Amino acid sequence: MDIQRLISMANQIGDFYESYPDQSQAQQGIAEHINRFWALAMRQQIAQYVSEKAGTGLHEQVQRAIATHLKV
Repeated sequence: MDIQRLISMANQIGDFYESYPDQSQAQQGIAEHINRFWALAMRQQIAQYVSEKAGTGLHEQVQRAIATHLKV
């Protein structure tokens, strides 16, 4: 899948959790959503992007969620 589309999708998930007062809970929620609804190949691709490109274009909260909670 196109990485720009994955970035957009991940940021939309992050937008939902933006209002959460607990940042740790928000990051876990973002990662849980991605883990539950994204195919393994999509998760691997976004995780690799965060690792190699420092998550450029992703909201900071989404970057952290992927880096710390994503299952690949």
